[in-house]
Amino acid sequence: MELRIEKERYNPLLKRREVYFRVTFNGATPKRSEVREKLAALLNANSNTTVIDWMRNEFGKTEAVGYAKIYDSEEDMRSIEEEHVLRRNFGGKEEEEGGE
Repeated sequence: MELRIEKERYNPLLKRREVYFRVTFNGATPKRSEVREKLAALLNANSNTTVIDWMRNEFGKTEAVGYAKIYDSEEDMRSIEEEHVLRRNFGGKEEEEGGE
């Protein structure tokens, strides 16, 4: 899996970096968690404050484009992001309850 940053900017009002990226892969589309970890490592960020908002495959290619947000703190992330986006990125109550 190869990850390239297409565009990056800092949003001081929401205390986050906004990143557009492109992922090239062989075989199956990588999981959201794998892409989040690699993106955080590439940008020297904490993976716990990195949120992938969307990621879409390009038709007929082994590429996907996406949009991610890297917050300055976990409190900022939890106060701004919607619950379903956080569940997609970090798992949710359904996964925790399923383990019992």
